[in-house]
Amino acid sequence: MKEKGIQIKKDFNVNKILKFGEDVAGFDIPVLNEREIRAAAGLLFLIMFTSILLAILKGNFLILKYGITAFLTDMIIRVFINPEYSPFLIAGRLIVRNQLPEYVGAQQKKFAWIIGIVLGATIFTLVVVVNSYSPISGIICMICLVFLFFEAAFGICIGCKFYNIFSRGKAKYCPGEVCEVNSKVKIQKTSGVKLLIVFAFIAYIFLTVILFNDEFTRRPTYLFGNESSMHEIKNGGK
Repeated sequence: MKEKGIQIKKDFNVNKILKFGEDVAGFDIPVLNEREIRAAAGLLFLIMFTSILLAILKGNFLILKYGITAFLTDMIIRVFINPEYSPFLIAGRLIVRNQLPEYVGAQQKKFAWIIGIVLGATIFTLVVVVNSYSPISGIICMICLVFLFFEAAFGICIGCKFYNIFSRGKAKYCPGEVCEVNSKVKIQKTSGVKLLIVFAFIAYIFLTVILFNDEFTRRPTYLFGNESSMHEIKNGGK
């Protein structure tokens, strides 16, 4: 019984629970798995983007309030308890469980998530507590979406960029080793011709909008009959 009691105490060691980052062989500082962080950012982006669209298009702020509450709660768990117990990071871990981990420095992530707490707490106060909406809450929501999108889509932690500005130490073990000074290999280089293709494509889209806007705005017709037959199908033949 005494040995079991000692084991339980070890398992529920406060210092082990209230910890930020994992100790991994080969890394001299605590690290986190970038792959699960990106997956979690993608989930949060999907929830926040959908709820913001509902608020803008339908005037329904209910889902947005729940989304903001979930976002802020998750960030608080990450920073003040342990990223291991973050619901969204756990979900992200399950999604990418078959992928090899990509370890990144924990400290710059902590700094980025503190920024997330500040932004989330501000929106929570304005939208949930005060029950209001304004350009201020709208701008902050857009900033959060940009942060989440860049993390999920490109693996770029915008909040981490500020870590080097406000911290004495430099960030280590960044995604894609961007913290290290490396020369680009051939596959990473972009020639002037390829840049010209991008600008030409943008011009092509604008030209399409100008020339075909009236055509594209026409309401589509039902492919397999007229609109009255489609209406009958929806209403069960009535």
